[in-house]
Amino acid sequence: MLYHIFHKTVYTYNQPVFLKPHLLRLRPRCDGWQKLLDFSLVVEPQPTGISQTIDLDGNSTIQLWFTQPTEQLTIEVKSTVETYVENPFGYLLEPWATKLPIDYPSSLLTQLQPYLKPYGVAFDPAAVHLALEIADEVKGNTLAFLSTLNERIYKNCEYIIRETGKPWQAELTWKSKRGSCRDFSVLFMEVSRAIGLAARFVSGYQEGDLDKEERDLHAWVEVYLPGAGWRGYDPTHGLAVGDRHIALVASALPAYASPIVGTTTPVKSVIETGKTSESEMKVQISIKRED
Repeated sequence: MLYHIFHKTVYTYNQPVFLKPHLLRLRPRCDGWQKLLDFSLVVEPQPTGISQTIDLDGNSTIQLWFTQPTEQLTIEVKSTVETYVENPFGYLLEPWATKLPIDYPSSLLTQLQPYLKPYGVAFDPAAVHLALEIADEVKGNTLAFLSTLNERIYKNCEYIIRETGKPWQAELTWKSKRGSCRDFSVLFMEVSRAIGLAARFVSGYQEGDLDKEERDLHAWVEVYLPGAGWRGYDPTHGLAVGDRHIALVASALPAYASPIVGTTTPVKSVIETGKTSESEMKVQISIKRED
């Protein structure tokens, strides 16, 4: 599939501010699943400097820094991406990874540690209960566990739009049976980790309804399957991830998959202006597929 993606974010401030360094995670991945054919970035006001970086998770990131005050920040990205994987199940698991719990070799287990830790201080009891329930239901079959978990969240939870805010804890999402894509992703990730499956949070785009003009950034999960590598699951749509998803970044921590990170400082103090600093964010995303 060939996709043309337009992603524009506009921050408007109620007074002049200095922009602290901003980090962008808006450059699509380029790997065996998808190829980035073209990428352009326009920022207004023009940054004093731009640095291309690679983070600890191997994601391509862009750092911007500024010197002049402004009342608006506009970040506009255009990407052309070709996706390849029509069959997300085209792989062979290692024989020792077909049943849960997986007995990882010690060297692999060490590498996977960040992807096995709970989202919070400890695993949510609701996530542990759901993990054990499904594992028993599928008799410990690894792939059946993931498919069942994906379907259970999709069929039992109501999708809602939450434009801002951290992902909810897994227990809150599962008990309320509602949430955004990032809430469902954390729930899936937490349940997977509770049963010993390494999982990470992914931010990106999903094809969805191509006739729909307004789009949103999407989130899903990748699970590390020995023999198959990282494989995506999208509990919002109940799908295994294939060529209709376009990944931007992935991380063990959802906070490290945020598309734009940065802070501001008012030019004048509250004492001088009589008002606190406030901002408004507007996002415009469009996705076009070229058949």
